[in-house]
Amino acid sequence: MEGLIPLVNRLQDAFAALGQSCLLDLPQIAVVGGQSAGKSSVLENCVSRDFLPRGSGIVTRRPLVLQLITAKTEYAEFLHCKGRKFTDFDEVRQEIEAETDRITGVNKGISSVPINLRIYSPHVLSLTLIDLPGITKVPVGDQPPDIEQQIRDMIMQFISRENCLILAVTPANTDLANSDALKLAKEVDPQGLRTIGVITKLDLMDEGTDAREILENKLLPLRRGYIGVVNRSQKDIDGKKDIKAALLAERKFFLSHPAYRHMADRMGTPYLQKVLNQQLTNHIRDTLPAFRSKLQSQLLSIEHEVEVYKNFRPEDPTRKTKALLQMVQQFSVDFEKRIEGSGDQVDTLELSGGAKINRIFHERFPFELVKMEFNEKELRREISYAIKNIHGIRQVLPCLFTPDMAFEAIVKKQIVKLKGPCLKSVDLVMQELINTVKKCTKKLATYPRLCEETERIVAGYIREREEKTKDQVLLLIDIQVSYINTNHEDFIGFANAQQRSSQVNKSAVGNQVIRKGWLTINNIGIMKGGSKEYWFVLTAESLSWYKDDE
Repeated sequence: MEGLIPLVNRLQDAFAALGQSCLLDLPQIAVVGGQSAGKSSVLENCVSRDFLPRGSGIVTRRPLVLQLITAKTEYAEFLHCKGRKFTDFDEVRQEIEAETDRITGVNKGISSVPINLRIYSPHVLSLTLIDLPGITKVPVGDQPPDIEQQIRDMIMQFISRENCLILAVTPANTDLANSDALKLAKEVDPQGLRTIGVITKLDLMDEGTDAREILENKLLPLRRGYIGVVNRSQKDIDGKKDIKAALLAERKFFLSHPAYRHMADRMGTPYLQKVLNQQLTNHIRDTLPAFRSKLQSQLLSIEHEVEVYKNFRPEDPTRKTKALLQMVQQFSVDFEKRIEGSGDQVDTLELSGGAKINRIFHERFPFELVKMEFNEKELRREISYAIKNIHGIRQVLPCLFTPDMAFEAIVKKQIVKLKGPCLKSVDLVMQELINTVKKCTKKLATYPRLCEETERIVAGYIREREEKTKDQVLLLIDIQVSYINTNHEDFIGFANAQQRSSQVNKSAVGNQVIRKGWLTINNIGIMKGGSKEYWFVLTAESLSWYKDDE
């Protein structure tokens, strides 16, 4: 069992050397806590050395994978400085700061790329911890405004894995219910099965108060319990107080404090080291079968992939041509599926492709037609002017029907107004086709030049079709304007209404009288400008005049 932790360490180093994140979800312990919660002091106490950067604000800006290994001599090694042994731990601190700035810059930004540090010492138990950036609320300096969300996302990236134990560090002089570390841990581990609580700053609590209920696991229970530690104060750190002396003072504190005396053997940094070593070893042992199964599965998959490419010759021109044709064909299939609506990826957030084009035709186009400005008063005025202009200098005589020329002038003007909504609908459809092309070319992103050329050529062809489509739409409208067929069954006019009425109702109502009354007829040619009243009768079949109502 002693070889389990070193085995996981070697796996972590292998993945870090490849520059890839570990997809196998390795068993590990992640250290989580707010700023100034005492995380750094806990880790330094475990190593019995000062080696971590200190200061105000965010000090830990990259994950630190800390591998502690029991050995006869004491030194440190970085994975990025292979072959170099650090015996001066001040140099270790400086190297951590320099390597952090190399990736994140000096503006206190953060990065999820880890730093791998291995410490050999006779004062440590074999253990691997991942020190994560402290949870912050307010950005400082040149930090981005969303620094809190960035840190939260990074922490969740580690602790959300089922094989990760969570070491939640919380200061005792704050309310446990407001602990940032426990709050995050509860989100991913609501039952508290893989969370280990560490309570720091017990010596800084107000007089007359203690954390006994917390440490006895009564207030906010965790399956793995809580361990109390006493770190060095800032004054002790500034005064270069020896960590060994600090550990003795910690031991004395628990033995002498009335609230903690009965549990002194289960408190302190040495006990924390021992518990973490046991917990991590047991955790690796428990997860090993599933871990081995997943590893073998991935190994078989990779071996199969290697077999496929065993005889691969990248310079073979026929292979390049075949690959190019396959990608272009796949683009064509994807585009067709997005328009037809049978794509392999269904968008649940918005309409796209064929569905959006359908909506343009059946909802947007009718809406644009309804939205057209229509002023009935203005239309009546135009009709009046049209009738008068048709008659010219002649007197406008009262008549039952609008003159044909006036009718056509008004109707043609209304038909021409359809051009705007029609052309707008064409523009909307064209834009959606271009968007669909861009979505389909995302699969070609590995080949930027091919992606760019495919998008350019297809978009260019669509724009060519756009011009021809607009010409065709305008032609159709011009055709409608050029000849108005009043005999068409969809045309609502007097002649059609009379014809339909006679066909549908003739047998039922016969020659029904529609209207009758006095009608004044003006006849310039015969009456010399005079007029005479006649009695008229309008029936379903005829219009008749009589001298009087008898």
